[in-house]
Amino acid sequence: MITGFSSIVIAVPDLAAAREEYKTLLGTFLDCDGGARLPLANVAIDLVEDSGLEHPVVQGLVLWAEDGSATLPADLRGLKLGISIDRELGSAPTATGITGVDHVVLRSRDADDCIRLFNEALGMRLALDQAVPEWGGRMLFFRCGKLTLEVIQHLEEPVESDHFWGITYLCHDLAATLAALDEAGVAHSELRDGRKPGTLVATIKSHHLGLPTLLIQPASR
Repeated sequence: MITGFSSIVIAVPDLAAAREEYKTLLGTFLDCDGGARLPLANVAIDLVEDSGLEHPVVQGLVLWAEDGSATLPADLRGLKLGISIDRELGSAPTATGITGVDHVVLRSRDADDCIRLFNEALGMRLALDQAVPEWGGRMLFFRCGKLTLEVIQHLEEPVESDHFWGITYLCHDLAATLAALDEAGVAHSELRDGRKPGTLVATIKSHHLGLPTLLIQPASR
């Protein structure tokens, strides 16, 4: 049974340069199996080098199966997924106040088949299945282990193939995080209301490896 996420794997053309760039946003990465790792509260960020790439990409996800019983189905829609029985988590926020990952975005050609893969085959809870007519698409949320996989299908402009696209990091005081990022020289948008009532968000515009990156402060309970 899949019980959470172990790591988000980001492939980069130059590992040393990526570590230095991400250090300003997230903090110091640790050496790990030829790559680099930053453990956050609910998932680790893994950087791996691929010199054949022109720019960084979210390469894949490693899922966590605590009891070791889970297996991957044969059809993964071309996505890179792995399973681990171990995971390394961080116990404290980063220097800028980022604590974890709120959600990862997957752009897909087929939302129905994503339900087959993530819900039926891997057992992730389907928390949302919603048409979004304003941009001609459909949105799915799969919730597992305090992290959400958000699937976006554009019906009018379908992607050529499924791929992981962006990351939204979690922080509990977004104004304080943005102030810390200002001191570090990280460019970002103004703080604004999020799509979910009560949330606050800001878009990161530098030191993000060129990946679509958002910060979110959850709604107060």
